[in-house]
Amino acid sequence: MPYTSMMTPFEAIAEPNRRRLLELLAHSELAAGDLVEATGLSQPGVSKHLRMLREAGLVSVRADGQRRLYRVETQRLAELATWLQQFWSSRLDALDAHLEKEQ
Repeated sequence: MPYTSMMTPFEAIAEPNRRRLLELLAHSELAAGDLVEATGLSQPGVSKHLRMLREAGLVSVRADGQRRLYRVETQRLAELATWLQQFWSSRLDALDAHLEKEQ
């Protein structure tokens, strides 16, 4: 059985081109061709990044005739944002407490 790895949301957003695609899709559903035009990336490059974003659950796709329209999964991004906020909040609180103790 071949090894396949699923892209985590953190791995997905670590790459600048994927973040750019998410920014563009945050405004509306777009076809891959529209994303190619907006980013200047190649069609295969955009397709690869979209596949990775889908694997991470950050983007979904729906058929519209011959076209495939991509959109951001806002619930998944909200979950990610909440986790990041909690993660950094506890660490910043600990840093604040440490700095206050040092003064």
